[in-house]
Amino acid sequence: MEKLKNTILLAEDEPALGQIIKESLETRNFNVLLCENGEKAYEIYKKEQPELLVLDVMMPKKDGFTLAKEIRMEDDSIPIIFLTAKSQTQDVVEGFTIGGNDYLKKPFSMEELIVRIHNLLQRTTLQKTSDILKIGDFIFDFPKQTLQYKNQDKIQLTHRESHLLFHLIKNKNEVLDRSLILNKLWGTDDFFTARSMDVYITKLRKKIKQDSSIQIVNVRGFGYKLIC
Repeated sequence: MEKLKNTILLAEDEPALGQIIKESLETRNFNVLLCENGEKAYEIYKKEQPELLVLDVMMPKKDGFTLAKEIRMEDDSIPIIFLTAKSQTQDVVEGFTIGGNDYLKKPFSMEELIVRIHNLLQRTTLQKTSDILKIGDFIFDFPKQTLQYKNQDKIQLTHRESHLLFHLIKNKNEVLDRSLILNKLWGTDDFFTARSMDVYITKLRKKIKQDSSIQIVNVRGFGYKLIC
């Protein structure tokens, strides 16, 4: 059986360079979606759900850093590689700070890019296999966003429910800082997003209520704690 191709979203505003990268990756059995600006890249990301992003930092309409910030609000696991002509240290630091996994300065060799892509995809695959978590009598499949109680039917979670539960489980029996998780999942910690998170917490409580050994408690003034 032929191995399924990994889909890569490539956002590069230099047409010649973009085409060279696209063709080189396709000879390595990748499926490449090429676009020339950040707005189009976001549209393609939403529609196609690629496995990895290669983003030029300096792009028209929406730069690579801005695009990455928006995507990180929705997905904190997809690998992101930045391409840039910039060499200043602060630009490299900013790239990693907003969620980039790797950074290549132009000009670069295609072999180096391909090696880094393979490494990130392999790391992501290993991470996903470790993201099937057990809590009480529930099995939580984070990549598939499902929750299953014993042998009952699986419950499908929303994107935010799944990410919120993931962080609660990873910090079980410890306080999950309210401001930190709001900024991570919503991008802000204002009053309205805080109320929104309260709604998601209520939904999660209903979905885990079958198991009395686990509960989500509100630690007033600090955040939430998943007790197991």
